[in-house]
Amino acid sequence: MRPEKPRHIRGPAPTTRFKPQGIPMEDLDEVILPLDGFEALRLADVEGLYQDAAAAQMGVSRATFGRILTAARHVVAAAVVEGHALRIQGGTVAAEPPPEERPCHHRRRRRRGCGRGCNGQHNNPQGGT
Repeated sequence: MRPEKPRHIRGPAPTTRFKPQGIPMEDLDEVILPLDGFEALRLADVEGLYQDAAAAQMGVSRATFGRILTAARHVVAAAVVEGHALRIQGGTVAAEPPPEERPCHHRRRRRRGCGRGCNGQHNNPQGGT
């Protein structure tokens, strides 16, 4: 089996656990949402990105992003519907700064432009390339 390629995430989740109110943690079953699933939910459902753009930010194919997103939505829905605690942890991830803070790698550009994180200014305050 091929090793998983690390998925790029913005950083750790602001909190790592959610649970139904009024039920002690020891009385709850717990489901785990991997960090790459958390990031996929953030990009698609909070940021509203299309899957192509979100996949590029995570450094995976669009198909892989779709699978991660579907699995994450299933975990969250099961936790809400069945009253489980939700823990966010794990997965093959690499934390990195948000795209607007990444340096532009325009010298390694592909056919479709500079790639993720480039605002066209190539991090040059005077503008231009």
